[in-house]
Amino acid sequence: MGSPHLRPRYRMVADELRRRIAAGASPAGALLPSETALMAEFRVSRGTVREAISLLRAEGLVVTEHGRGSYARPALPVRRITSERYGRELDQLRSGRPIESPFPVNPDLPWSHYRLEKDFREVAATTTRAELFDVEVGTPLLERRFVFHAYGLAQQMSTSCLLLEMVTGTPLVDPDGEPWPGETAAQLHRLGITVTGVRERVRARMPDADEVDMLQLPSGVPVVTVTRQTYAGDRVVEVATDIVMPADRVELDYWITVD
Repeated sequence: MGSPHLRPRYRMVADELRRRIAAGASPAGALLPSETALMAEFRVSRGTVREAISLLRAEGLVVTEHGRGSYARPALPVRRITSERYGRELDQLRSGRPIESPFPVNPDLPWSHYRLEKDFREVAATTTRAELFDVEVGTPLLERRFVFHAYGLAQQMSTSCLLLEMVTGTPLVDPDGEPWPGETAAQLHRLGITVTGVRERVRARMPDADEVDMLQLPSGVPVVTVTRQTYAGDRVVEVATDIVMPADRVELDYWITVD
């Protein structure tokens, strides 16, 4: 019987390939050696090599394409999301300064690198949304679905809901008006609604099939999801459910004031 401390051979192969990727010896986008070459180098079976590559795919380090082989996954830009972004945008509007970027979570992204898909529709509040808004089930809402594209990839999916009676007859119901500069807090400010607080609940999970396709996620990469309630005083004026972002392309940076 083998020693309980001896790592399985496929893990040893994966460890070395992971080290090469981290060190840049196998640069992003570069093909890894073929299965035959890895079998000869590590003196292991084809099954062992495949297990090692499968492990690296599950970690999001390697992508395998039929007819091409396996290669080190290119590193993508990481976007930094800060808790100060809502107040910063409102300060810019109050001072008359333009909001530089249309992308709500990256103020440094120029307009030329940005694209937005949007779909607006009127819906009735589900049980979950009614609880978040503190309204009756069936209350009319404006549902706005967005997919934010930057750097040539879909970077974020979100569904934002507004109370229909609050925005009927305003520019917020017109999808052709998007993208508005800034987030919902800035949009509501232009309607005379002052946002006084935002509550966000963040969790991580594995993506569903639609999210994998839209965000072009390799195997093993989870997503970060945010549920947001936007307040004007004691009233919830906007609810965003399932703001979805690839976990390896985003950094959450929150400042918490302790009285």
